[in-house]
Amino acid sequence: MCYAIPGRVETIEDRYVTVDYFGEKKRAINELDGLKIGDYIYAQGGFVIQSLPEPEAKSILAVWKETFFELQEMDLRLSRLDTESKGVDAKTLRILDKAAEGRELKPEELYHLITLETPYERELLYKTANFLRRKYLGNSCCVHGIIEFSSFCKRNCHYCGISTNHTGLKRYRMTDDEILDAVREAVEVHGFQALVLQSGEDPEFSAPKLAELIREIKRRHHCLIFISVGEIGIDGLKELYDAGARGILLRFETSDPELYAKLHPGSLLETRLEHLRKAFEIGYLIVTGGLIGLPGQTPRDILNDILLAKELHAEMFSFGPFVPHPDTPLAGNNTPDVELILGTLAAARIADPENAKILVTTAFETVDPGAREKGLMAGANSVMLNVTPERFRECYEIYPNRAHSHEGIPEQIETTLSLLRGLGRAPTDLGV
Repeated sequence: MCYAIPGRVETIEDRYVTVDYFGEKKRAINELDGLKIGDYIYAQGGFVIQSLPEPEAKSILAVWKETFFELQEMDLRLSRLDTESKGVDAKTLRILDKAAEGRELKPEELYHLITLETPYERELLYKTANFLRRKYLGNSCCVHGIIEFSSFCKRNCHYCGISTNHTGLKRYRMTDDEILDAVREAVEVHGFQALVLQSGEDPEFSAPKLAELIREIKRRHHCLIFISVGEIGIDGLKELYDAGARGILLRFETSDPELYAKLHPGSLLETRLEHLRKAFEIGYLIVTGGLIGLPGQTPRDILNDILLAKELHAEMFSFGPFVPHPDTPLAGNNTPDVELILGTLAAARIADPENAKILVTTAFETVDPGAREKGLMAGANSVMLNVTPERFRECYEIYPNRAHSHEGIPEQIETTLSLLRGLGRAPTDLGV
């Protein structure tokens, strides 16, 4: 199946179109020539990526229609906000009531939510976040694919298993043909319409080389391309955007400049933030966030990380747990508690309830096999499936024993769709 529902164009105004999905109206940016009112399109991430013939669109919509409303009904039922306040103190109730009403919380109120300790309070936090996700963004869940095309990296980040610290790692670098074939399989065989191209900061993949690769992908396929290749340079960002990339996954990892400098020797947080700010100015969809549970990190740091992601206009918040790798300087440290991870996701949803997509990261799934369901029920609405050829996956060892490393793409899709159906979520990205 495809990971988008066709919609009918109702209005066109400059670069923006209004699209109807079973009565829901969404806006998207159009970069297709010749698009007309009445045409049927696919959209991803708020971009129109493909038009399709009316008979084909209506055939797909006929199959989807009943399921679409059934999923909405189930999601509505599961996201109802239980007003049971047993074990929840008055301050927490007051803050969560304010959030549920759609009023913006003060930083200190968000900090209070991140530091909740009792199971009753945390459960109400998750339910409130899920209620807000449903209220503002419906039951759509982004399902993107990620292709990790090189494990070479010139950086020596202290937490990362593919950094130069890991001298014993068997590294790989996919050829252009291997990358193009992986994209073809993801798009044409498995139906993905949004892909992340990810690597370490590999000097062999310069901006011009990546731009050429992206242009070829866009020539062959209708899909939304995100890049995740570290700091490619401001000129490089513009070059890749001009080639057809429309999203960037670049986490700042921590908003604390001193902690950032300790984790990234020779690098500055401000350089990373400049890349993100310039990427937004260019027009990229921003996916960013931080690591939860870094050694020396405080709950106040996590709050600042969430606020920084919002300040950076994040289209998607990517907050995952620190998972220590035995061949890095941070070996021997502990992963954070699951409740801290969930609390961070829920607080991120409450901090930006109307706009942000919240990702359940593979790192979280590595820490807790039930993470995907728990995260989705705590305000998250996005997942990424690993569509890297299996023979390469083990060598992209950013942390050990990654979830899904040994699962085929069909198995990942089946498991994901089964979970989403059970939660009343539609595996779509209906735009903004």
